[in-house]
Amino acid sequence: MVVKHTLYIVATPIGHRDDLSTRAILTLNSVDKILAEDTRHSGNLLRHHGIDTPTISLHEHNELERVRSIVDWLENGQSLALISDAGTPLISDPGYRLVRACQQAGLKVSPIPGPSALLAALSVSGLPTDAFRFVGFPPAKSVARISWLTNLESDPNTLVMYESPHRLLALLEALSHVFGADREMTLARELTKQFETVLHGTVASVLEQVRLDTDQSRGELVLVVGGANKDQSNVEIELDALIKALMGDLPPKLVARCAANLLKVNKQAAYRRVLELKQAN
Repeated sequence: MVVKHTLYIVATPIGHRDDLSTRAILTLNSVDKILAEDTRHSGNLLRHHGIDTPTISLHEHNELERVRSIVDWLENGQSLALISDAGTPLISDPGYRLVRACQQAGLKVSPIPGPSALLAALSVSGLPTDAFRFVGFPPAKSVARISWLTNLESDPNTLVMYESPHRLLALLEALSHVFGADREMTLARELTKQFETVLHGTVASVLEQVRLDTDQSRGELVLVVGGANKDQSNVEIELDALIKALMGDLPPKLVARCAANLLKVNKQAAYRRVLELKQAN
């Protein structure tokens, strides 16, 4: 039984249609309207489960202008459900502005939990799950992507990220460049769908498999990347001390090469640190 004046955040399948929960089906059948990211895409799922509740589009391009009308409907006693194209709404999907507006208006927002691509990938990754960080989609531009990864390089938590098929190779190459080819990772593709694959290994081995099999660059992709070694902070302290000791006598590239060889760290990362410390001085 749904409650008036309530917005329900309903998780939908990430692939297999029968992963929609019984409670989700009852809720979607009972609310006055369903707010869907793509009404045509969601229509297939709703018809499969015999749900004929009216649907209204709510996506990143119209969310801001529709928030006021939606809040009005709720304040007038309607109950609504928000769904995305797949998985749990608001996770790299629209809805944040609406939920915030409802909370500010004193309206109830209630979750109907269910499928989530990031949690599904994490659960089969074989990587530590006691502490993880979801970082969404990397930047599309190569320079911005490298900078973004550099900021994550020393994070000790398992990292979960999404990527588009046409940028997968570029991301894996950037991961190898910034994190190192030996960093452990898992690539989960088309989870719960017919062509589901889960590749485990190092960044280098996963990159090689993707290069050899173009099918691995198709569909919905989630990357789970192992966190930095917990001793990384000590390495960074040693790296800074060594760079400072060498900077007065050697050119930057030679400083970076010596530091990388002595401390067994990535040469590009060492060079970036040389330039940072040089600029700071």
